[in-house]
Amino acid sequence: MILDPILASFSKDLAIDLGTANSLVYVKGKGVVIQEPSVVAIRKDTGAILEVGSAANRMVGRTPGNIVVVRPLKDGVIADFDVTEMMLRHFIVRAHRGRAVVRPRVIIGVPSGVTEVERRAVIDAALQAGAREAYLIEEPLAAAIGAGLPVFEPSGNMVVDIGGGTTEIAVISLGGIVTSRSIRIAGDEMDEAIVQHVKKVYNLVIGTRTAEEVKKQIGSACPRDPEATMEVKGRDMVSGLPKTVRISAGEVEEALREPVGAIVEAVKMTLEKTPPELSADIIDKGIVASGGGSLLEGIEQVLADATGMPVHRADEPLTCVVRGAGKALEEMDHYRRMLTSSSRIGQRR
Repeated sequence: MILDPILASFSKDLAIDLGTANSLVYVKGKGVVIQEPSVVAIRKDTGAILEVGSAANRMVGRTPGNIVVVRPLKDGVIADFDVTEMMLRHFIVRAHRGRAVVRPRVIIGVPSGVTEVERRAVIDAALQAGAREAYLIEEPLAAAIGAGLPVFEPSGNMVVDIGGGTTEIAVISLGGIVTSRSIRIAGDEMDEAIVQHVKKVYNLVIGTRTAEEVKKQIGSACPRDPEATMEVKGRDMVSGLPKTVRISAGEVEEALREPVGAIVEAVKMTLEKTPPELSADIIDKGIVASGGGSLLEGIEQVLADATGMPVHRADEPLTCVVRGAGKALEEMDHYRRMLTSSSRIGQRR
């Protein structure tokens, strides 16, 4: 499609990390301009969007019957195509400061384990949201670029990107993924584990937002100060009345043991499939952890103990993927072979 030269002058190309929990938008030449929850509030009767992002996230669990709050992505892939398209359109317009008549070129990060159908859905949603061209980049590749790893060198680089819906583990060399594993266990499953623990032990129903706050404040992947506690408010399952309990850091660590253990096992399985020469490189360089889940206290130590390798958290782990996709956008010719376009998906089908 040929873009009108006048419109092209107003259109700035975008890189988008379309995450299960948060979406980030990078504008070419400007950097990260949007970092908000992947949440949309919609009126049931008209289907009109009320709020997107942080404003919609504040409505979770607090809406009247005529408003529904939706997270349109689940486990890193599109669960509601129409709402994803509306959310993307909102972000594209917002990134262009309210100008609706723009058709930017867009690069979107996707989990390495998505199917061809899921890849096509992301590209179609981007095109229908107003992009003139849409490209995909696998999230572990984008995270490695964003973390500043030498992805084109003939040496092994290992990335563990723990997001909201998926954990992406990959060994990268010569500009490509040598071996990888994508599991649908990440931040959301950690929150759910805390919800279930509080329900089981205290007969208290809490929301995922409360569970996330518990995880951030006293959560840990390994034993920490067991005396640290936090007040948690919810609904008593027996009386149905509001109730407050105090939960300890030790309890949270126990609740998180299963999802953290699954991530550790996935890392070990990826290492087992890694060629020996690249394994030697990883021993020297260590493993780089990125994504919001890498901010969980003690996760680096747990991974290091399990693998016997040093583990480093990337600088600005929350924005690693979008900054990597943004660098690919800025230097498209250099990174083009890492990208998948709609035409290439069509050829593989």
